[in-house]
Amino acid sequence: MKPKILIIEDEPAITETIRYALETDGFETHCLSSGMPVISLLAKEAIDLIILDIGLPDINGLELCKEIRKAHTLPIIFLTARADEVDRVVGLEIGADDYVVKPFSPRELSARIKAVLRRTQQPAVAAPSNQAFQLDESKRQISYFGTPVELSRYEYNLLKILIHRPGQVYSRDQLMELAWDEPDASMDRTVDAHVKNIRSKLKTIKPEIDPIITHRGIGYALKEDL
Repeated sequence: MKPKILIIEDEPAITETIRYALETDGFETHCLSSGMPVISLLAKEAIDLIILDIGLPDINGLELCKEIRKAHTLPIIFLTARADEVDRVVGLEIGADDYVVKPFSPRELSARIKAVLRRTQQPAVAAPSNQAFQLDESKRQISYFGTPVELSRYEYNLLKILIHRPGQVYSRDQLMELAWDEPDASMDRTVDAHVKNIRSKLKTIKPEIDPIITHRGIGYALKEDL
């Protein structure tokens, strides 16, 4: 089956350019000129990836991305007329998979879509399990002592890395490189903030245990023999 791409863009000429390029490249497309209908559409349609313009007429694309991420993990690529680094960082932090600045090459956008789909649709591999953590990569779900943990995209990525190698100390740079699609867009304190959130969520399940070890000045590791 052809991958189905949802294009959310309010400029008809840009929408048509993207639609033509993607359909020529073997994708199926669905187009919207505003953001509000997206949530109801996703409840009915099987979408493989979203191309999302930040400057929509009815809702800011960043806010719409946050709403989508509450219920869906499908890849999102932002389109924007702003090349400001802060905007780029914010977009990636809230869950975008890539970021394309107008004007752009439709062929380049198609190549990025293929790269994101390859990265996000890899088959699930056998995941380690122990007494404390159970990891289901096909559902992007981590359970802690049998209780599913509600994790953001990057919280999930970080905790999965630690679970795969208990006891191994990862530097902040290593965690950014492994967990973020574009690590250069993040900063050390971003890793710290995400680890803090993970700890808080785990403590609500087992207040007496802190499974993550902080190695001051270096990074983090997961305790062995939990």
